[in-house]
Formats: sequence, C-alpha cells, structure tokens
Amino acid sequence: MAQVKRIRRSVNGILVLDKPRGLTSNAALQKVRWLLNAEKAGHTGSLDPLATGVLPLCFGEATKFSQYLLDADKGYETVMQLGVTTTTGDAEGEIVDRREVNLDASAVEAALPVFRGDILQVPPMYSALKRDGQPLYKLARAGEVVEREPRSVTISRLELLALTTDRATLDVHCSKGTYIRSLVEDLGQTLGCGAHVAELRRTQAGPFALAQSVSLEVLEKAHEEGGAEALDAFLLPVDSGLEHWPLLQLTEHTAYYWLHGQPVRAANAPKFGWMRVQDNEGRFIGIGEVTDDGRIAPRRLVRS
Repeated sequence: MAQVKRIRRSVNGILVLDKPRGLTSNAALQKVRWLLNAEKAGHTGSLDPLATGVLPLCFGEATKFSQYLLDADKGYETVMQLGVTTTTGDAEGEIVDRREVNLDASAVEAALPVFRGDILQVPPMYSALKRDGQPLYKLARAGEVVEREPRSVTISRLELLALTTDRATLDVHCSKGTYIRSLVEDLGQTLGCGAHVAELRRTQAGPFALAQSVSLEVLEKAHEEGGAEALDAFLLPVDSGLEHWPLLQLTEHTAYYWLHGQPVRAANAPKFGWMRVQDNEGRFIGIGEVTDDGRIAPRRLVRS
C-alpha cells in the first residue's frame, strides 16, 4: 500500500534553538522542521556537532532574510583543553601532541590582547570551506593539507572566565567567519603548551541570545502534548532578526506601489541605507534601500 504524502504547513517565523551536542546543524533543523510540519526551512550558519547553543532556524518567509543573520556577529563560551593538540582542533580529533602545562591566570591574560580587534586567521583544514569544489574536511580526511589564505576577522571581546590546571574558559564575541578552533589553537601555541576546543557553546547570534532559545526536549514535549501547532508559540516574528535596522512605516497608498516593486518616497524615511518596512497597519512587508534620488526601493518582499 502506497504511503500517504505528508501535507506540510505554511509556517513563518524564527525559532531560536538551543542546539544539543552531537547533532549537525542540518540534522537539528530537519528535526524541528518535522516537529513543526513546516513547508520551508533553513538555518543561519552551521555549528559543529560538538557545539551547543544558539541556532536561529528560519521558516517560510523568514528564510528570505537568513543571509543577514549569517552575516551577524556571534558570541561563544569555549573551554580550552591546554597541553593537548589534536588533528581537528577540537575534542573529536586524534591527539597529535601532549605538553606539560604550567600556567597561571596572569600568563593567560597577558596572551589575550594580541588576539583582540582585527586579526588574520588561517581557517582550519577541518572546515566546510571549499578548494576546487571539494570541502577542506574531505581533503583532510584523505590526508591532504592545502595552503589556506589568512582571512581578516574581528574579535570584539576575548575574556578569561575561569582557569584550572589544564583548562581555560573563554568568553568570545567575534565577526562572521571566525573559527574558534583556530583561535584556541593559535592561543595555545602562543602560551607554549598547545590547546584544542574541549567544549563550545554559542551564546549569541546577531540579536538572539541563549535566553530566547528553546531546547529540543521542550519542543518534543510540546509536540507530544499539542501537535505541530503547539510549537507555533515558540516562533518569533519574521523580522525579529532585523530589529536593529531602522523601521519605516508606509501609508496605504505608498505601500500598494512599493509591494508592486516600485520605489516610493516617504517623508519620514532615513537618508541612506537599509530598513525594515511596514504597511499602514504595522505589518512587516519587506526590506528596502534608499536609492540615490532618495526614494525607498523594495529589495525583498514578504508574501502576505
């Protein structure tokens, strides 16, 4: 007997998941999508299976704006295992070297300033970056090591939270594209003992923090008790990832033309840049950009 195809729901919004350890970001996304029974979904930047924490998931119309969360700054709390280096830069790799650790907090603090601000960072071989169409991690697993160009990243905050004999806990806030594994390995080299990431927890992704996140266990329990619709209570508005952008409300007349792809003039519009746009009833209808002649051009529209 043929299986009946599951009819997916039209779900729109952002759900901030506290990703559990051991799941890939895509596996976590597909699990939540199944629980929500949602038609369309996407995540906003991968977390390693080892990592936990903030993973904003976009559904329906919110997927149109996921790129702006991909570009956002991130926050992490990471535990460095001092004195041990691994093939992958984290606890999932094979140990390649062990060294004695004899550090106090002042020694670690003294090493941090060079890693703050704008720095150059060489991406790790075990990463999803591609060379000639092949992800670097596949080349690494085959025993290949290729030259990687240093990339400019920004570490806006780097603080020592705790130190034991062989573990240091760091608070890191950084720009997109920053590899915490590379940061930890480079810091371990500077300290003279080597290091790898033993634990990694994302505490922030753009405007979203751990306080807004929900665990997979909570979602599964809600689904068990109330079905897919019960999870709608955990959805944030489609534009919640853009709340730091300027907001422009159009009149009924200008909103009509704007939604039909035409740039419009608005007396209260910003002089330049990008903005969220609402209609005259306060509904989010898309994002716009100020053109050279001062009009507001639609760039991405929300389907009502």
